[in-house]
Amino acid sequence: MTEVERLGLARVFRAESGRILAALLAQYHDITMAEDALQDACVAASEQWVKQGMPINPAGWLLTVARRRLIDKLRQQTRRNSQQVIEQIEASLSAAESIAEAQQPIPDERLRLLFTCCHPALAESAQVALTLKTLCGLNAREIARAFVVSETAMNQRLTRAKRKIKHAGVAYSVPEAAALPRRLPSVLAVIYLIYNESYSAYEGQLLTREDLACEAIRLGTVLYKLLPRSEVAGLLALMLLHHSRSAARRSATVAFIPLEQQDRALWDLQSIAKGQSLLANAMAMGPVDKYQIQAAISALHVQASSWEETDWYQIQLLYQSLYRLEPSPVVALNYAIAVANSGQLQCALKLMDALQHELLCYQPYFAARADLAYKLGRVQEAIDHYDQAIAMTRNNAERDFLKKQHRRLVSTHSY
Repeated sequence: MTEVERLGLARVFRAESGRILAALLAQYHDITMAEDALQDACVAASEQWVKQGMPINPAGWLLTVARRRLIDKLRQQTRRNSQQVIEQIEASLSAAESIAEAQQPIPDERLRLLFTCCHPALAESAQVALTLKTLCGLNAREIARAFVVSETAMNQRLTRAKRKIKHAGVAYSVPEAAALPRRLPSVLAVIYLIYNESYSAYEGQLLTREDLACEAIRLGTVLYKLLPRSEVAGLLALMLLHHSRSAARRSATVAFIPLEQQDRALWDLQSIAKGQSLLANAMAMGPVDKYQIQAAISALHVQASSWEETDWYQIQLLYQSLYRLEPSPVVALNYAIAVANSGQLQCALKLMDALQHELLCYQPYFAARADLAYKLGRVQEAIDHYDQAIAMTRNNAERDFLKKQHRRLVSTHSY
């Protein structure tokens, strides 16, 4: 298999694995067998596509083969059962959905499976991590970054979650409508992390992953129609406001353009207006939550006509409110960055110094330290922090930007 073909298979698997797995789980509620069947289908694709070429509908090909592999596995487990049982299993797997979307408790297969995987028998962190891997196609490294833990720790968390599902007999079934609100926090967390991964793709050539961004916004839109609650509106507003700036984050010649240097004329005014409207609805509906606060921060960015006119004081206040709701070191780092952007460099330095032990594995921390050190005139310190950030970056666009900053400092720094 050529490198181009291998990359093509990887892209298809990356984009479609969650959707295919969702379809398999919707028909047979065993996560391990569904994952194994999908993996077998990918192995078959790597062997057959090199000989026959990539099919017109690669995702459909993978789903068909995965279903066949799953049927084979079920046959092996049901050898002692009657032929009638086997035929029933085959029919349930190969038939199209027999229940109309309008009759389903949740009117979207992918969203139904999100609610299904967010089972209350698991801790919320385990629910979110497992759903991100099984249905959203993220790998353990990407999920670990979202939770600010090591890849090893995340793999262990995923293994424990699967083991608990198997031993506790947790069924992959759609919850009743009355049970949906209980699972909503985990579902929102999953959609939020899907969008976060799209906004700064962990690995690869591109800065962002448009497929994940669009899927997260689509899921948020469907969810808001299903449950028009304040927290859902806040999350959808947050994603739309962030996404409104996506076209300005890169150009034909520059892979990554930071917010400070973006051409604001390229921002999507329609997404901004819709996001602002949703945010206003969310604030009017219920208590303020973390999604509304983050949406409000993003709204302040898009309201400013320039970087210099950004209301950093108000952004600081919002980050303080967010920290009270979610006291995490990442939120504290963002608050420190806002403090630095307002010109309070020494205060920001003290805040970042206090976070160094908690964020040793967090690449944005070192990038922020490098920027702050440069503003303070500590050029060698900035160079060292850029070295650390570059070493931790797997995204090529971000790495190229950091290397450019690094070279600029090295070329002007006199030893």
